[in-house]
Parts: sequence; C-alpha cells; structure tokens
Amino acid sequence: MIKNVGSTDRLVRLIAGLILLIVAVPSLAGMAFMGLGGWAWLVGLVGIVLVATALLNFCPAYTLIGVNTCKTDK
Repeated sequence: MIKNVGSTDRLVRLIAGLILLIVAVPSLAGMAFMGLGGWAWLVGLVGIVLVATALLNFCPAYTLIGVNTCKTDK
C-alpha cells in the first residue's frame, strides 16, 4: 500500500472523522440532542472511513482517481 494521503489532508480527515463520530455515536445510542434518525449510521460510517484513511495514510478513492497529496522525497 503506497501512502497517498499527506499530512494536512491526514489532519483534516482525522478531525472531521472524529467530529462525525462524536455526533453519530450518541445519536445511535439514543442519547442525542440532535435527531439524526437513520442518518446516524451513514454519518458514523463516514466518520470511521475518514479516521481509518487518516491512520493508514491511504485512500482507495484517491488511487482510483489518481490523486496523491503525500509529498515524496526522490
């Protein structure tokens, strides 16, 4: 797996993913002040994907569309 997520991209993904998880988890547990309803699952899934791609430094979608935000030393 070649790294294709750069440091700024990684930080943005990690913060956004954690925010989405903080919003989705209480909603799924029925303790939310925000009624996401059925959308909570989707919000949580997107949050998990963002955190996972940030931790792995790899985004499969970037591979498909040919994007690489990771600076490489040659």
